[in-house]
Amino acid sequence: MAQRRHHYECAFEHHLRESRIPYVAVNEARKALLPPKAHLRTAASNEDPQTLKNFDFVIYGDTPNLLVEIKGRKLPQLRDRKDGSLPRPRLESWVTMDDIESLTRWQKLFGPGYEAVFVFVYWCSQTPPDGLFGELIECQGRWYTLRAITLSDYTSAMRVRSPRWRTVHLLSADFDRLAGAFAPSNLDPDPSLVPVFDPFNTDNRTLGEVFA
Repeated sequence: MAQRRHHYECAFEHHLRESRIPYVAVNEARKALLPPKAHLRTAASNEDPQTLKNFDFVIYGDTPNLLVEIKGRKLPQLRDRKDGSLPRPRLESWVTMDDIESLTRWQKLFGPGYEAVFVFVYWCSQTPPDGLFGELIECQGRWYTLRAITLSDYTSAMRVRSPRWRTVHLLSADFDRLAGAFAPSNLDPDPSLVPVFDPFNTDNRTLGEVFA
């Protein structure tokens, strides 16, 4: 496994390896192809060159291949309500306009057969209660859950969060409606979280059934 700066990327890469999903870590490929500290630049025929921000993974499967940008967020500690019901934490969904602009250019460069996706990796500060999340990762003593959303769905509903910092986000209702699971899970699926990616064309089979 490649050495990564952020534990969120480590956790997601661990999930890919455990699920036997083919992928390329973009940062490692970039190191092999470009001189140290080199920057990629692109431009349309009538534009000045612009620096192109790296994304994180190219993922291959029977559905369109994915260009994945990982966004790591930490969830607050969950406390049971007085009635014993499980609280549902707010899932932060903000990204920068640099993320949007660079992913849009990458998708155009890769062309048909590739789709840009944000994968939000949420670090749970405690072991998640059963039934609260449908797609869980345990890595290096930490628990994570995932939400994935295509670039096109994100941009269709994004709103300005901070003009100064050039950040955008989705309203909670829009994020709940548009974001889904990353891939089919062995856990009991949440029918509201349709996976954005099916690496094995499982036709509603679990990954355990695929490898049985």
